[in-house]
Amino acid sequence: MIDLHTHSILSDGALLPAELARRAYVKGYRVLGISDHVDYSNVDFVVPRLVEACESGTNYDGLEVMPGAEVTHVPPKGIARLVERARELGARFVIVHGETLAEPVAPGTNRAGIEARADILAHPGLISEEDAELAARLGVLLEVTAKPGHCLTNGYVAKVAKEVGARLSFGTDSHLPGDLRSRKEAESVLLGAGLSDEEVHEVFRNMEELYRTLKAGR
Repeated sequence: MIDLHTHSILSDGALLPAELARRAYVKGYRVLGISDHVDYSNVDFVVPRLVEACESGTNYDGLEVMPGAEVTHVPPKGIARLVERARELGARFVIVHGETLAEPVAPGTNRAGIEARADILAHPGLISEEDAELAARLGVLLEVTAKPGHCLTNGYVAKVAKEVGARLSFGTDSHLPGDLRSRKEAESVLLGAGLSDEEVHEVFRNMEELYRTLKAGR
């Protein structure tokens, strides 16, 4: 199981990175990404702390913990620079908080996140076909999420992605101890989004490919 979309107490999660890692290990994870929420006020603090946490004992045998960042509620014109800044500070991957229906995300955020070449556009809501096509061209993964509220448009995201050839990812967007999902539970969420068995396996292949790219240093 590879899940790059989780949160610790360094933003609005309930768990220390070490406990999040332990719970992921017990859940059967192979790769855990901790992608705490950042904007320009806290990126210089959050990302280095995650880097240190991931380098200082959160890894169990068979589990790799990777530091990331989720650019969240930043005005679209400021997203590209913040994605770049997070990577400069050591984030191995960057997620942009997409235009979910559950929150008042600024219009244009999906487009800005894709143009910034974030690794994943999280819960992109009613993403336009044009933006999804751009994601396909630039290799940005569109997330199918297990998070309540954000998951309302999973079926729509999957449908548009299939129509334009965009690749999908899966993320739990975990904030609480019970939010992590096993591989079997993740498969159920993806099937519920209208994907076939083969398409579900393709999502996991996409995550594996992204992990290998990140592991190789992009």
